[in-house]
Amino acid sequence: MTRKKKTKSHNLPNLTDAILQIFKKSSNKVFNYKQIAAKLNITDTSGRNQIIKTIKKLKAKQKIEEVDRGQYKVIGSTEYFTGILDLTARGQGYVICEDFEEDIFVPNNKLNRALNGDEVEIYVYKRRKNNRPEGEITNIIKRKKTEFVGVLQIQKNFGFVVVSNQKMYTDIFVPKNKMNKAEDGDKVIVEIEDWPARADSPFGIITQVLGKPGEHDTEIHSILAEYGLPYEFPAHVEKYAKKLDLSIQKEEIKKRRDMRDVLTFTIDPKDAKDFDDALSFQTLENGNYEIGIHIADVSHYVKPGSILDEEAYERATSVYLVDRVVPMLPEVLSNGACSLRPNEEKYTFSAIFEINKKAEVLNEWFGRTVTYSDKRFAYEEAQVIIETEGNEIPADISITGKAYKVDKAIVEATLKLDELAKIMRSKRMRQGAISFDKVEVRFNLDQESNPVGVYFKTQKDANKLIEEFMLLANRKVAAFIGKQQPEKTFIYRIHDEPDSEKLGNLQNIISRFGYSLNLKSRKTTTSSLNQLLEDVKGKGEQNMIDTLAIRSMSKAKYTTDNIGHYGLAFDYYSHFTSPIRRYPDVMVHRLLQHYLDGGKSADAEAYEAKCEHSSNMEGLAARAERDSTKYMQIKFMQDHKDEEFLGVISGVTEWGIYIEIIDNKCEGMVSIRDIKDDYYTFNEKQYALVGEVTKNIYQLGDEVLVNVKNTDLVKRHLDFNLIGKRVEVEA
Repeated sequence: MTRKKKTKSHNLPNLTDAILQIFKKSSNKVFNYKQIAAKLNITDTSGRNQIIKTIKKLKAKQKIEEVDRGQYKVIGSTEYFTGILDLTARGQGYVICEDFEEDIFVPNNKLNRALNGDEVEIYVYKRRKNNRPEGEITNIIKRKKTEFVGVLQIQKNFGFVVVSNQKMYTDIFVPKNKMNKAEDGDKVIVEIEDWPARADSPFGIITQVLGKPGEHDTEIHSILAEYGLPYEFPAHVEKYAKKLDLSIQKEEIKKRRDMRDVLTFTIDPKDAKDFDDALSFQTLENGNYEIGIHIADVSHYVKPGSILDEEAYERATSVYLVDRVVPMLPEVLSNGACSLRPNEEKYTFSAIFEINKKAEVLNEWFGRTVTYSDKRFAYEEAQVIIETEGNEIPADISITGKAYKVDKAIVEATLKLDELAKIMRSKRMRQGAISFDKVEVRFNLDQESNPVGVYFKTQKDANKLIEEFMLLANRKVAAFIGKQQPEKTFIYRIHDEPDSEKLGNLQNIISRFGYSLNLKSRKTTTSSLNQLLEDVKGKGEQNMIDTLAIRSMSKAKYTTDNIGHYGLAFDYYSHFTSPIRRYPDVMVHRLLQHYLDGGKSADAEAYEAKCEHSSNMEGLAARAERDSTKYMQIKFMQDHKDEEFLGVISGVTEWGIYIEIIDNKCEGMVSIRDIKDDYYTFNEKQYALVGEVTKNIYQLGDEVLVNVKNTDLVKRHLDFNLIGKRVEVEA
C-alpha cells in the first residue's frame, strides 16, 4: 500500500520557508525573484520587495547561491532532508518530510536509535522495486520526548524498563544506582540520559515511581505521564494563585458594564464544578431581545508573564479523564473566582447582542462586565422546562434532590432562548454545517472509581440551546476582528475541507450498509453527510459510522491564518467561551480587549507558535481522554467475563477483527489465530476476513456474538472470543 503524506498540524510556512521549499523541490533549477513571486501568487510591490529581502537573507545564510546576476539556486546535497519520524507498532518507520509527497520509508535496521516523533535528518535513496523513497536516518536533530512510562524488571546489578508504548521498540537500561528506590515490577517514569553508540538500549534514570501495575491511580497517572501531562500543580504556582486578590472591587466595577440587575443564569452538566459561561436575557422596549453571553474573565487574574500564566500556557487545556479533571488553572480560580456560581458577583467578559424574533443579530457589543448569576441549572432541569413549558422541576431531576418551582421570568427566558436557538441551528444547517451528534460513553463509578454501569451522553434541546449561543459568541467575536480589522493578528479556530480520498473511502465502507454520499459539490457533500448521520441513528452500526465520518474530516486547529470553519459552515470562528479550560480563549480575550482599547496588531509569529502549541496539547489531551475511557471499559468488562455480547465488527486487519459491543460501546479484538473453524485471510477490498475452505466471511459491519477472553489493564487490551455470527447462532 502507498502511504500518502500525512496532513500535519503545524502552521502554514512563513515566507522564508515557502521560498526555500521552492528551491529545494526544484534543486537543479535556477530562479529569479519574479519567478518566485509568480509561484507564490504575490503580485504587489510590497510583497515582491519582501521576496527580494528574503532571498538576500537566504544567500547570506548560505542556503542558496547566486549563480548569475539575480539568478539563484539551492546549495547542498539534495539527498539529505529533515522530517519527523513516525514509527509503526511493528518497528518500521516513516519520515514525514515537507519535500516529498509520500512519507519516506525507513527499515528497522536503518533507524539508528531514532524514536517515534523525533525530528531527524535522513539520507534518501530510491527503492529499486517501485521507485518509492526509502531512507536511512543519519542524525537525530531533536528528541520528541526523553521520558517514558514502563515496568521495571530488576536483575542482579541493573534493571530494564519495559516501556508501555507500542511504538517504543527498545527497553531502557537502568544502572542500580539510578533506580531511586523503585522495586521490581513497579510502574515508573524513566528518563533517557544517554545512548552510547555500541549499546543496544539507551541508558536511563528513574525519576518517579507511579505504583504497582493494575492499581487504579497507578494506571490513571500512567496515562497522564505517557503524554507528559501533569496531574498536580507545582507548589509555587498554587501559592501564587492563593495570594491573588479575588474580591470584587468598586473601582474595578466602574471600569466595566454593570449587568448585575439583568436576569442571568447558567446551564451546565449536573456534575460540573466550574461554570465558565452564563446567559442573560431581557426584552427591549422595541420588542427585540438583548441576550448576553457572559464568560468568566480569566484574563483579569491570569496576567501575561506571571508564573500562573506560564503554567496555564504549558498545560494549554484541562484534561477530562473518566474519573477526574486535570484542570488548566488551580482550583481557587477554576472552581472559585472564575466560576460563575449562583448568587455571586463575578467579573466577566461578554458578548451582548440585540436579536429580533427571526434570530437575526441587529447590534453587538463586546467588553468587560460585572454580572450576578440568579440561578444555576443542570441540563436536565432546563430540559424539563423546555419539554413541559412549565415551572415545576421534579425531585428525581433536581440537582438538590428536592422538587421546586422556577421563577416565571426564568421559564419565559429559557423558552425564548430555546426558540431562537432552534432558528439559528436550522439556518446553520441550511448553510452547510455538519451535525456530529456522536454518542459519548460515560460510566457510573462507585466510591473507589470502579465502573458499575455504562450510560450514553446525548444532546437534547437544553444542550443545543447553550451550544448555539456559544457558537454565536465565538463566531461574532472572530468576525468582529477578522472582518472589520483583517490586518490585526487574531486567534482563529479553523477547519479545512475534508480530503476527497478519505471521503471516497467512507463512501466505499458505508455502501456495504446501503448508504451513500453525494460528493459532487460542497453543498451535496454536507447535505448527504448529514442525511447519513441521521439515517444511522439507533442502528447497530451508528457508532462505527459516526467515528468513520469524523475521521474523514480534517482536524480543527488554532492559527492566526483564517480559512474558515468547514464543519460549522462559518467564515470566521474562534474560541472565546471557555477560558477556564482552554488557553486559546484566554489569548482571544486579551487580544480582543487590546484591540477594543485601540492597540496595534500583535506579533503574528509569536501568536502562531502559541497556536501550534495549543493545538498540539489539545491533541495530547484528547488521546489521554480516549485512553482513560478505554481503560475504564476494560475494567468494566472484567466483571462481565461470563456473559455473551452482541457486537458489530468495527475494524478488520490482517491480524484480526475489532468488535464494538452494541450495548456499551466497549471495543475489543478477536485475533485471527483464535478463529478456529477455518484458515482466514485478510481481504483488503472487502474489509473482511475470508475462510479459505468454507468461504465464510467476517466483514466490517457484521453483527457477531462474543464473550471476554482476556482483559489487560496495564496494556489496555481487551480480547474477545468469537462465538459466531448472530444469524448463524439464532438459526
